[in-house]
Order: sequence, then C-alpha cells, then structure tokens
Amino acid sequence: MNLLAIETATEACSVALIHGDQVIARSELAPRRHAELVLPMADALLAEAGLGRHAFTGVRLGVSLAQGMALALDLPVITISSLAALALEAPDDDAAILAVIDARMGEIYAASYRRDDNGGLIALDTERVCSAEALTLPDAAAWQVVGSGWATYAEVIRTRLTGSLREADGVRYPQARHIAELAAREFKAGRAQAPELALPVYLRDKVALTLMEQGRGTGNGERRS
Repeated sequence: MNLLAIETATEACSVALIHGDQVIARSELAPRRHAELVLPMADALLAEAGLGRHAFTGVRLGVSLAQGMALALDLPVITISSLAALALEAPDDDAAILAVIDARMGEIYAASYRRDDNGGLIALDTERVCSAEALTLPDAAAWQVVGSGWATYAEVIRTRLTGSLREADGVRYPQARHIAELAAREFKAGRAQAPELALPVYLRDKVALTLMEQGRGTGNGERRS
C-alpha cells in the first residue's frame, strides 16, 4: 500500500508517506507557508520512495487539494481528525489524552482519547470548540495534555482535569505521520470514501470576531460539516 498524508490544520506543515512497511515524513513549523511547502514536500517524499503521483492509493490533504488530486486520479480519500493525530503525539501509556489546539478568539479545540491495545485511539468524548473555562472532561485517574492550547491556557486547563496531570506539552502539533498511521487503519477497515464525499468538518463557523465581539470577548462555537 502507498498512502500519502498531509497535515495543514495548524502552524505546522507536515507530509508523510507510507510505502509498503516504510514510513517517511517531513515537517516544518511554517505559519502561512503551507501552500508554498506542501507540494514540494510531497514530491520529495515520492521521489525518495521511487514513486510518482500516479501511485497514490489514499490521500489526505487540506480540503481542496485532497479532493482535487483524488478526483484527478480517480482514487479514494480518507478523512482523519487533526485532534486525533495530535493525540498520538502524547507518550504511549495508559493515561487519558487531552488534545487541545489554541483556536484563537479566546477558545480552544479539544477532544480526549485513550490508546487501545493496538496503538490506536478510543475517543472518550466528542470534538468541540469552547473556552478553556467551559471545558468539561470525562473521569480519568491520570491525564496527558498535548497541543498549543496548553501553551496558552495551561493554568485554566489544569483546573479542568478530572485526575492528576502526568505530562503536558504545549509545543506539539498534528503531524502527517500520525494522519498516515490512522488513515492506514481506516483504509484497511474499508472506510475510504469518494472525494466528493470527503468534506471538512468545521468546529466553528467563524474565523474572525467583529469589533463588537472583540469588545465582549465572545466567539461562535457552532459545529458544521
């Protein structure tokens, strides 16, 4: 199986390729340079593996790029949550994992998971956007926290944990190698889909505040797909 994964949901731009049993990846913290970097990264990995773009069997790119490439090549797409990929940045142990991304506008994107016996993830709650103060979590004896939300809201998030804090890292971002790992599981389970059905899921409708909302410090937390 050849599977190309690209993660562009945060400041980090990363690309990974599963080629047989080998996983190779590139990653760069490059805000506002994703469009410049993503295709050269993909081409470099394909060249390293001795492949051309015709060899894709699954593609996960940021929104339109994924659909455009998959439609052109008549290949399926596998959609993977950036929060789930971020959760795999946490150490592999039995603690619950809180994946949390700074959503700006005074809010965070958050979801919690636990690793299963095969190295995958079990969701403990649903993905959502909320203020750090409004974060609610399931009961767990110990927690790991990973993601930029911790860097911004550590003091508040610490008070929301339902158990002890085992480890926290606020400088982790979703990486394409974990997108690829999760996508490979989905592909083997037969959950790839036609490109036109692979729509992005937005946890928030708005990406900016009006001047009035900035004064109130509020945001829109609706979810749509």
